[in-house]
Amino acid sequence: MDDVVGVLTAQIEARFGMDIDHLKAAVAEAPSANPDATDIVKWHGMLLESQATLDRAEDALMAALESQPSEVDDPTMELAHRVNTAVAVRDGRAMVVRWLLDPNAVGKHGVAARMLARFGHRQGPAVPTSPAPRPASAPQPGRSLAR
Repeated sequence: MDDVVGVLTAQIEARFGMDIDHLKAAVAEAPSANPDATDIVKWHGMLLESQATLDRAEDALMAALESQPSEVDDPTMELAHRVNTAVAVRDGRAMVVRWLLDPNAVGKHGVAARMLARFGHRQGPAVPTSPAPRPASAPQPGRSLAR
């Protein structure tokens, strides 16, 4: 594909029958009206961010390559790795958008999908993100157990 973001944007616009800017405005006005649209707009925004990051990384790499003699130095190799990482991030987000656009995608039907629909989207993290409180009887950090 020549333009991953352009192709997916066109598919989003076709699915919802409006251009992406109008869809974003509609979602901003009523985010709970259409959860599918809300998810797609969120991931499309993340896709745009990752494409911009990729564009900047590619520009930096091209500038570095144009200013070098025949051998590539370590900083330029680091830029090449950044481009690879940016491509992976962009492609991963594009895959999510494609999955969201496909009503028959794997995982959208079956027991797991019915449970998700029944219980809704998770509101908090899947695992605790802060340590459990220390019991009063626990030794204080940095203090010796011997008195």
